[in-house]
Amino acid sequence: MGLSNGINDPNKKQSLIADCVTLIDDQVNAKGGLSGLGLKAAYAAVKSIKPGYITSAIERLLPEVLVALDPMWNEGIQTGDPVRYLIENRSRTADVLLGITDAKIEKSSNGVVRGAYKKLRNSAKNDVEEAVPGLAKIIDNYAKR
Repeated sequence: MGLSNGINDPNKKQSLIADCVTLIDDQVNAKGGLSGLGLKAAYAAVKSIKPGYITSAIERLLPEVLVALDPMWNEGIQTGDPVRYLIENRSRTADVLLGITDAKIEKSSNGVVRGAYKKLRNSAKNDVEEAVPGLAKIIDNYAKR
């Protein structure tokens, strides 16, 4: 049974999405310094200009994310602790996650979005790596249900 099979229940899926939104909100709020201020401002602008965008984006990406993480999760199960495995392999986990957005950006017809993404891509990896422990715990919570 793959990770994506675990969210077939619509109520479970909505809770999982809500937990992921909270994780992103917390990660953004924890950022400090000038780059943190810029990130917080951009995030707030996206949320105010297009309410529900973050939730919608997670809902669209979640099936691909779970399919992409499934092999690593299974490797972690073989070690006895999939959460610890994703955390210990956070760079690889981040690459898997960013690979999904990389592919979507490459298909985008919006050159401005592509250009902005490419400028932020390297720093985004660090941000995603920082979020891996929280994401791994969220996934584990829903995989156990």
